[in-house]
Amino acid sequence: MATLKEILTRRPVAATIRLTVPAGAARPVAPVGPALGQYRLNLMAFCKDFNARTQKYKPDTPMAVIITAFKDNTFEFTVRSPSVTWYLKKAAGIESGSSRPGHAVASTLSVRHVYEIAKVKQSDPYCQYMPLESICKSVIGTANSMGIKVVKELE
Repeated sequence: MATLKEILTRRPVAATIRLTVPAGAARPVAPVGPALGQYRLNLMAFCKDFNARTQKYKPDTPMAVIITAFKDNTFEFTVRSPSVTWYLKKAAGIESGSSRPGHAVASTLSVRHVYEIAKVKQSDPYCQYMPLESICKSVIGTANSMGIKVVKELE
């Protein structure tokens, strides 16, 4: 339950913006510029903050960003790690999943790959309090829906 002081000091939210931006490559051009510009947010401040927060990732890694724009032209943002499908495609070395998942196998991965992807995803704010086993099951389900077979050990 929120206290009275928290309720009184809340800033009115103008919008919630969801973007996918390459790590360390945020520039005030499309897609960042038009999305933030229409709410009169400081583009350069966002670009500098985003690039500083994502410098530990490899360049061109697609990062999901959720920006909360307030009515007083300020903003807050959270950066999530890349999607599970991106990690699975990189680990399997494929460009896209199977066109017929369940029938045609696009690639195979070991359980060790799934475990490593789950450990990275556990740092996300959304998965922070989920047990690692549940995240692994979710990753395996995503792999199955992409036509990637998960095996105990790669031969």
